[in-house]
Amino acid sequence: MKVLLEDQRATELFAADLAELLKEGDVLALSGDLGTGKSTLSRALLRHLAADPHLEVPSPTFTLVQTYDLTRMPVAHFDLYRIEEPEELEELGLDEYLETGVALIEWPEMGDPSYWPEALDLKLIEGTEPDTREITLTANSESWQNRLDRLAARRALLKDAGWIDAEREHVQGDASMRTYFRLHKEGETVVFMDSPPTGPEPLLPSGKTYGETVHRAKDVTAFFAIGNALAEQGFRVPKRLAADPENGLALLEDFGDQIITENGEAVKERYELAIDDIARLHSCDWKTELHADGKTHQLKPCDFEVLITEADLYLQWYLPYANGKPATEQESKDYVEAWKDLLEPVLQSKPTLLLRDYHSPNIMWLPEETGLNKLGLIDYQDAMVGPAAYDVASLVYDARVDMPEDLQEHLLQRYCDLARKNKPIFDEMAFRNAVAVLALQRNAKILGAFVRLDKQLGKPKYMEMLPRIRNYVRQCFAQLGEVNLKPMFNVILSSKETRQSDS
Repeated sequence: MKVLLEDQRATELFAADLAELLKEGDVLALSGDLGTGKSTLSRALLRHLAADPHLEVPSPTFTLVQTYDLTRMPVAHFDLYRIEEPEELEELGLDEYLETGVALIEWPEMGDPSYWPEALDLKLIEGTEPDTREITLTANSESWQNRLDRLAARRALLKDAGWIDAEREHVQGDASMRTYFRLHKEGETVVFMDSPPTGPEPLLPSGKTYGETVHRAKDVTAFFAIGNALAEQGFRVPKRLAADPENGLALLEDFGDQIITENGEAVKERYELAIDDIARLHSCDWKTELHADGKTHQLKPCDFEVLITEADLYLQWYLPYANGKPATEQESKDYVEAWKDLLEPVLQSKPTLLLRDYHSPNIMWLPEETGLNKLGLIDYQDAMVGPAAYDVASLVYDARVDMPEDLQEHLLQRYCDLARKNKPIFDEMAFRNAVAVLALQRNAKILGAFVRLDKQLGKPKYMEMLPRIRNYVRQCFAQLGEVNLKPMFNVILSSKETRQSDS
């Protein structure tokens, strides 16, 4: 891959684009003659990762290595110009840095490439015009080749949309493979979304993958199609400003950073609007065949197979973590049968559009708008059709914030009052029971998913939320009483943990 960099600013923006692709264990081998811009690119890359345009980035020419303990990932900046033997790399601790972070190596030709066989090679040369530079990127691994292909697609969309010269700002993503960054230009901002197609997954005993079984979106068509349907019904979703659907890329309206929580606490008035919004959504008629960019997306049913597959994450990941041993075959059978008893009545209710992750990170607060337009919806690509109680459970038992029980009851009653107005017959007792059952199912899934994110994917931050989720599990059983599923959760119910935010 070759890129012409027209000036120093173009080099700095390219460095920001490259920084958005970095992962732990990466090596960037940066070569080029003196004055070709290696320091400019290195400095810009580090400043973008640090989210600090004024970060001091001294040259490691004399120290040989300069380290940066950044929030997103640690970076070690090497300059090998002065080393005499490649073996000195071992003394500099290259292997140690690559266990948790990224190595940026200038003058790699002075070292030994066998130390970084899968590095991304970058070579800078002067361009034919003054101040221009040409950078050639060579991938030495399939991972880097795939990322360079996405880098080319990203930059092509930015150029076509007129945003290639905008400042880049990293935006914290979610637990999925999607990534985001914000673009700033002439007082305007947009959000760049990269939603790659799902990669290969291991098969479950059913012969399907987890994603197929629980109806996770395979590509960006679902996001666009469901967004179109929501917008047609008057719900506030980000406008699509430009897109490359084939590559899962889009420039979207920027809803800002405010959500329905503030300083980590639930804001009552905002949650009331969220309940009003989801009640209106559940009162609408929805088609199950949706369209975007000439493609069709079929909304799938939230059935027992979906719910038990999700709930099984508790059995597969959380229970072994908590008990120190896996569940037995008999316990697994009892677990499934107990969930059947609880879920079958719930699944008899009339299905509606189910957003699936209707909680604070996905409900943006737009203070300049009025009425229900103060709420902006995002992250709805995995929507299904199923029981309305699921979305209410997602909100009332918000995984990302401590929800006071009086606020939970207030919101639940508010929804019931609205549902009674929208439906000729509304069984409040059955609905409340369904909320408790689906809240338990959802939090069982979350417990397992968060342990998996830590143990399998190296994302420990989600473990901090486990006390809150365990507290929600206790609340659910307090409402459901003596049900057959209860013994499987004794490891939580017998705990003396009392505070939601204990760690």
